[in-house]
Amino acid sequence: MAQRGRKRRLPASPPPARVILTSGLGAILAMAVVAALADFSGYPLVLGSFGASCVLLFGFPDSPFSRPRNVIGGHLLASLIGLGFLSLFGAHGWSLALAVGVCIAAMMATRTVHPPAGSNPVIIMLSSPDWMFLWTPTGIGALLLVGVALLFNHAARTPIPDRR
Repeated sequence: MAQRGRKRRLPASPPPARVILTSGLGAILAMAVVAALADFSGYPLVLGSFGASCVLLFGFPDSPFSRPRNVIGGHLLASLIGLGFLSLFGAHGWSLALAVGVCIAAMMATRTVHPPAGSNPVIIMLSSPDWMFLWTPTGIGALLLVGVALLFNHAARTPIPDRR
């Protein structure tokens, strides 16, 4: 069993500059794709929690929280719970708190934990969207982010052939 409260130190040095730059570039590309498709289609595809998803998808692509199942499933589950609580109880501090707690428990129970998705019920309670929010921006936006991340991270890890 893991010890709670055990102090862990940050790494002594940041990752190599190439890793830092590649992570930032991947996030720029992913958010640009989502924003451009939102502009082109007229559908809302950008969700506030997607910025934090990019931190995991591009900064820590090997994290369990960055798996496609976790990103897509976590976002969909969190938004579904947020919308359900909004519909049943309205936007109140107590219903927001319950929705976030249930969201965390549900993601843990389904093995779809994606920490940025924990903010989806908060976003939902603050904006009071309709049920379409589950598909746009949540579902389609999460699929787009994961698609860009899979392509970009694969290309970034592929060694460039030596052309001597």
